[in-house]
Amino acid sequence: MTDLSARNSLLARRRAAEARFRRYGAAALALTTLFLAFLLWDVAAKGWPAFLEHRVALPVAIDPARAAAGDFDGLVKDAILAQFPEAQSRSQRKAVLALFSRDGETQVARQLAADPGLSGKTITADLLLSDTADLHLKGIAPLADATAITALTEKLPVTRAFAWRFFSNGDSREAEQAGLRGALIGSLLTVAVALGLGLVFGVAAAVYLEEFAPKNRFTDFIEVNINNLAAVPSIIFGLLGLAMFLNVFGLPRSSPLVGGLVLSLLVLPTIIIAARAALKAVPPSIKEAALGVGASEQQAVFHHVLPLALPGILTGAILGMARAFGETAPLLMIGMGAVSADVPRGITEAATVLPVQIYLWSDLPELAFRSKTAAAILVLIAVLFAANALAIYLRNRFERRW
Repeated sequence: MTDLSARNSLLARRRAAEARFRRYGAAALALTTLFLAFLLWDVAAKGWPAFLEHRVALPVAIDPARAAAGDFDGLVKDAILAQFPEAQSRSQRKAVLALFSRDGETQVARQLAADPGLSGKTITADLLLSDTADLHLKGIAPLADATAITALTEKLPVTRAFAWRFFSNGDSREAEQAGLRGALIGSLLTVAVALGLGLVFGVAAAVYLEEFAPKNRFTDFIEVNINNLAAVPSIIFGLLGLAMFLNVFGLPRSSPLVGGLVLSLLVLPTIIIAARAALKAVPPSIKEAALGVGASEQQAVFHHVLPLALPGILTGAILGMARAFGETAPLLMIGMGAVSADVPRGITEAATVLPVQIYLWSDLPELAFRSKTAAAILVLIAVLFAANALAIYLRNRFERRW
């Protein structure tokens, strides 16, 4: 009877310990989810204002002589000041002009280029407000002297719309004009180069080491170093790219080509390790059956083992892609941190990437760039989710069951 009681007591303690472990796990999961939800909510709350902008419909009289001379800036300024005849002093006129972005002349020039017959007429230009006026109207940073902005809202129709220019413009020192197009295309080009090279060489290395390489000290040495390279700080790869690709080979600085080469070295160990694990997971009986019916070693590997390991290999590609998309330090080392308003048209042109753009904006003193930074983080997360979803779809599409 005593032994039965002891066993029941021991069983009760084991069940209680298991229940506590489950509660701890559920609490840890809930806490992690709470932190993640708070982080996303905080970034979204700060970044959402960057997706909205305020514009003003301003009548602009086009003087043919001044338009022919290219004085669109003067035409826009005269049209603005014509709406504020009470602004007589230099400081008052300056305060009025400070409400508008500096891209007004570009808007008018585009309208005239599209329809030259507008010369000599009065057109309606859709002008963007400056970052300070925009933040005031959004209630984020009210102006100390709101006289000019109040008069503006009374005289001209101010509209709020989605800021498509955030996705169509390149970088700019003017916060209201700064966009992500250049950084987004630069990221896609850079990661495409990195994954293109990393997948080819990574899978080839994994297949050779796992299926064809002799098991000796040399291959053991290579395997140990591949595992060690996966833990090397990313900035070391940036220094390697600076020394080799730029100084030795003379490749174009700040280009997606060099950035992709650096990131391919960075993700190569991850892809090799994941690919080898996927190859090991394929049952040996599949290869043995292929060899038993007369297939060569190469045919057994490439026709049977590799296709079955493809989903696991794509998992390694997902991990490598996520790391490549989020890297900043190695790309700063090769000069991809320069401000560029141009959108790259190829892998050899100067460009930047989304993480570097976020880093640059976060260091700027203008308050509007805080919202731009948070909005860029949201775009980066969305791009990562979309890329991962595509990779997961491809992995499931090619998955086979045995």
